[in-house]
Amino acid sequence: MKVLVIGANGQVARHTLAKLKEEGHQVVAMIRESAQANEVRNLGADDTVVADLESSFDHAFKEVDAVIFAAGSGGHTGADKTILIDLWGAIKAVDIAERLGVKRFIMLSSMGTVDPDKSERIKHYLVAKKLADDHLIRSSLTYTIVRPGSLTNDAAQKYIKLEEEIQVRDATITREDVAIVLAKVVNLENTFGKTFEILNGKAPIEESLRQL
Repeated sequence: MKVLVIGANGQVARHTLAKLKEEGHQVVAMIRESAQANEVRNLGADDTVVADLESSFDHAFKEVDAVIFAAGSGGHTGADKTILIDLWGAIKAVDIAERLGVKRFIMLSSMGTVDPDKSERIKHYLVAKKLADDHLIRSSLTYTIVRPGSLTNDAAQKYIKLEEEIQVRDATITREDVAIVLAKVVNLENTFGKTFEILNGKAPIEESLRQL
């Protein structure tokens, strides 16, 4: 399957490029600057497309079968960028996929999005993610929404805890483990139309996904 990764230079997305290749997919990395092309190719991208979520990016969807939205404004930006990237950029991506007939869409979201009112520190971020997720759910796309908890840069453990909403959040999850999940759900039909949260845990990733 030809998979477009939006936000391909992001921390989770960089791992995802390699994991998609391991799953046998053809990978197209959407990047903001052509200077990033060589690096993302070295990470596993077969092709690159330069596009900006704050502008028009319809051309990035040409001849792709699936989309992974892994873009994020980052913790160093303000609420304005959160709205433009995490909310508006995601909504536009969903709408473009629908319009151009790209049926499969995987959204990298965030734990805590079920009820943003429970958070004060990143409430604006969770509201943006929830609205984007809800827009995807209302669309005609075959979606999967993955909501990881707090992220670390440790090596993949390959074991997770997966629930629709995790009540006891006493763990973190590695970015590499999130990437493994994103790559595996692309073709995993029992994850279609599902939204779930993940942390590192005790169950093998593929076993957890197949038990959804």
